[in-house]
Amino acid sequence: MFKEIKRNFGFGCMRLPMKDGEVDTAEVNRMVDAFIAAGFNYFDTAHGYIDGKSEKAVRKCLTERYDRSQYILANKLSDWFFKSEEEVRPLFEQQLEICGVEYFDFYLFHALNRNSYEKHKSCKSFETVNKLHREGKIKHIAMSFHDTADILDKILTEQPQIEAVQLQINYLDYDDPGVQSKKCYDVAVKHGRKVIVMEPVKGGALVNLPPAAIAEFEALGDAAPVSYALRYAASFPEVFMVLSGMGSMEMMESNIKTMHPFVPLNEKELETTDRVREIIRQYKQISCTKCRYCAEVCPKNVPISDLFATYNEYALAHATKKETVGKLAEFEVKATDCIECGACEGICPQNIEIREKLKMLGKM
Repeated sequence: MFKEIKRNFGFGCMRLPMKDGEVDTAEVNRMVDAFIAAGFNYFDTAHGYIDGKSEKAVRKCLTERYDRSQYILANKLSDWFFKSEEEVRPLFEQQLEICGVEYFDFYLFHALNRNSYEKHKSCKSFETVNKLHREGKIKHIAMSFHDTADILDKILTEQPQIEAVQLQINYLDYDDPGVQSKKCYDVAVKHGRKVIVMEPVKGGALVNLPPAAIAEFEALGDAAPVSYALRYAASFPEVFMVLSGMGSMEMMESNIKTMHPFVPLNEKELETTDRVREIIRQYKQISCTKCRYCAEVCPKNVPISDLFATYNEYALAHATKKETVGKLAEFEVKATDCIECGACEGICPQNIEIREKLKMLGKM
């Protein structure tokens, strides 16, 4: 299955390096070259990533520079970009044009949950995608998912054409009752679907660790915390791809070193991730992964993810309250500018009570 894929590590294009508000294409070129030279070939983007700049960067840095046989390209159908059945195919064709390709190797129904699934059904997007697949414009149909295991079971039962499921799996969320990583993984396995992992380092949260957690990993050797997170996600038998949103050449080189050659976590390392999980949970962080989907729908352009990241530095004791309040005050649009419309909460894959968290930040 998916024999065209080389190795189990993918280049996520959601957090590309930026320079003066635009994608740093020179840096991305270097990253793409290093990735392909190391024998990897899976690239993942979406229409809304980096305010639409990700797809354009994929074209400039990948598809215009490499033969089509040298890479696997995944893209997604996001329900917030269409309102009717008539808009689905034109959106898909636009994505092909922006990316500079004639077909997508993988096309995913993006961030499915119980509500978006109903919208996809009402807009007959499953039928449209199936037709595009028959036309050869999509090689493999897949989905990414953020909801409970029972909803995933329902979708996979009703949509047998879906070949793979992209799930949020990392050692922090694995047994989290809200994310339900383990339960969702088990459902995918039950249905005979292969799994793609997103957020293996939880938006950087498993890199920026509290001192006690870092000490646990240091006791194992000199490998960086990120390496244990990536290897944890890739160690599940039915996982065929782990995505990492890399924002620099340094990250790329570190991750290539970790994943080539890939070695599953041993028992001692797994026990360490269990201890680290409990250490992290002692700190009251906001579980934001910086996907920035909220930014796409916020009418006031509140930089929600950046505000939350600033607070998490304080939660991890990496900054004092005075320093944090000062940093929050520097944002042009502040937490107090939220009008509480709730659009962000409807799209947040982490189910964060964003309005309440912004109120909390506004009172610091």
